[in-house]
Amino acid sequence: MLKEIFAEQRQHISHYFDTIDLVQAEAIFQACLHCKGLILFTGVGKSGIIAEKIATTFVSTGTKALSLSPMNFLHGDIGILGEQDMVVMLSKSGETEELLTLIPFVRRRGSKIISFVSKEQSRLTRESDLSITLPVEKELCPFDLAPTTSAEVQLLFGDLLATGLMRAKNFTLTDYALNHPAGAIGKKMTMTLTVEDLMFKGEQIPSCLEGDAVSDVLHELSNKKCGCILVVDRQKQLLGIFTDGDLRRSLQMHGKAALEKRIGDLMTRTPSSVAKHLLAYDALQMMQKDPRRWITVLPVLEEDRKVVGVIRMHDIINSGLS
Repeated sequence: MLKEIFAEQRQHISHYFDTIDLVQAEAIFQACLHCKGLILFTGVGKSGIIAEKIATTFVSTGTKALSLSPMNFLHGDIGILGEQDMVVMLSKSGETEELLTLIPFVRRRGSKIISFVSKEQSRLTRESDLSITLPVEKELCPFDLAPTTSAEVQLLFGDLLATGLMRAKNFTLTDYALNHPAGAIGKKMTMTLTVEDLMFKGEQIPSCLEGDAVSDVLHELSNKKCGCILVVDRQKQLLGIFTDGDLRRSLQMHGKAALEKRIGDLMTRTPSSVAKHLLAYDALQMMQKDPRRWITVLPVLEEDRKVVGVIRMHDIINSGLS
């Protein structure tokens, strides 16, 4: 039985994608993109629940939105509306009385009206500034009554708009993290921690000049516990990096003579680096980009290559990332 229902649902969703009016979809997307105020979603019953979900997705992905029931609109909440705002009404039939009753009051506030319906000829379509018909071949409900397919296409279209707005506004991973400080997403984004939050700073930074002998900087390499020492000039601009691994390889190659060599002769001159405003999550991704050769420590630089910190993979993972 379930196999048959899956096949039927696939057919209904395919019908939606095959027949939706892309020109009208683009017009509604542009209206959302250029809306200077709030986008308020509303509906009744299942459409009201979908309206709330779409609104919360908009908010979390960078577009100001709210969901309100028609009844709350009519009992005081309509005061939130202004001329730069837009009300999006969801209704399968386009004949929902509560929404139709609301329209003249929305007009008085000067707000634009958009509707998502699944019936081409409806009063709500005629009364809207923009309207789109979300094609519904048939409800999945065996009686063709319970809002199943119709609710799903409303949600699909809302998610499409939200994703399109993310791309058009260049909504970044950092923006997303700032909107999700808790829960599973917050954990993955390490609660919006940046490189600056976790890096070694000031006197904690192990550093030396390129003319220093290896033997003269071993205490700095050991005491600062970063696994590396940053080679800088007098203005603290990065010239290279010398790591614990570099020390071992130098001793293997040169023996005791390695201790008298200049750091500048043994350092890596083009190390990877990060900016302090970068998310710690992004820094970890950089460190683990090549699974054959993980980077365990990164210099943190300002735009002029001045050293402002050092960040270790160990500290990022300890913050909650894995």
